[in-house]
Amino acid sequence: MEIRHGLISADSHGAFHRDDFISRMPSKWGDLVPHVAPSRRDGHDGWSIYGKPAGGQVCNCPALMGEPFPHWPERFEDVPRMAYDPAERLKALDIDGVDAEVLFPNPPGGSYYSYKDPGFELDAVRAYNDILSDWVRVSDRFWPLAALPWLQSPQDMAREIERAVEGGHRGVNVMGTPPRGLPALTDPHWDPIWDVCQSLGVPIHFHGSSGINAGGSTKSWSGYSERQEHSASTSTSAVTPAQVIPMLIFSGVTERFPSLKVVFAEAGIGGFNYVLAACDHEWEARHLWTEGMDSRPSDTIRRQMFVNFWFEAEGIKLRHEIGIENIMWESDFPHVASYYPRSWNAAERVLDGVPQEDRPKLLYENALRVYGVKATGSPGA
Repeated sequence: MEIRHGLISADSHGAFHRDDFISRMPSKWGDLVPHVAPSRRDGHDGWSIYGKPAGGQVCNCPALMGEPFPHWPERFEDVPRMAYDPAERLKALDIDGVDAEVLFPNPPGGSYYSYKDPGFELDAVRAYNDILSDWVRVSDRFWPLAALPWLQSPQDMAREIERAVEGGHRGVNVMGTPPRGLPALTDPHWDPIWDVCQSLGVPIHFHGSSGINAGGSTKSWSGYSERQEHSASTSTSAVTPAQVIPMLIFSGVTERFPSLKVVFAEAGIGGFNYVLAACDHEWEARHLWTEGMDSRPSDTIRRQMFVNFWFEAEGIKLRHEIGIENIMWESDFPHVASYYPRSWNAAERVLDGVPQEDRPKLLYENALRVYGVKATGSPGA
């Protein structure tokens, strides 16, 4: 791909046309296929999945909806094409001065295990991954992340990862807590997943809360307004790295897979710095090298783990403690926290005081390296 702007988002969100799943899933699923329908609750459009009543948002794209900000589309016809049409989406990237974006889920999501139908889940996940592979065919500026079919065997999950990577996916989106009844993420049961990702050189990703009930008692208070509840919920994502990183290190996953790349998105960077120090403290205090954990946790983290920023000016001051090679910028486009179409203004504010020689790494060079993308050109050329 070509670098023209000098900015890559390591966390954005794709979106879907109402017919995307209908056109890709086998006809045997009929009305169980994810499709847009009016919600019984308020009449607004939402996604019906597995025959369940439509609910939620038809598209999470307030950054594209204009004033009053923020608001969300009530009908699919209200969804701007820049959200779900990859050709139009490229125009949004250029408006915002962004070269490429890593694509996380948007409604109707990428997890279909809750319907407890392995056949349906596999076909829905394949359709999801194929939709975003089609985006890659439009442009190499889109870097989608594969969804996982959790109800399949780890070996079959690994095969779907291989298939998705062949289709242009640049990584895998993982839950911090697997579906009920399955082994913990630290169990060797999942080794085929880590093995294939390590072999292919694609990172695994933990986004936001990653399905971990962090701060659940705080964000469940009934007195919140809708916007206050969202703020209380998303703000607790800062502790996600502090829950997942010790799990991967102290269970031995990172020892067994020393080249496995792990990315934490939409969780900020402040918690990342804390867990780096906390893991080292525990490793030293408990002499864990006597239990076969030869690597100091901070060395493991700097070798294998990466974190994103978009508003934490104070966190960037800790960049050398975390490792300047381990930090990437994110946009969160087209969600409510995105600074679109003024991402450059926000990035410059956060990087105030950062030497010019350090900025390219944080803004786009680290992303190219983490996702194994070769690029030509240079900013402003």
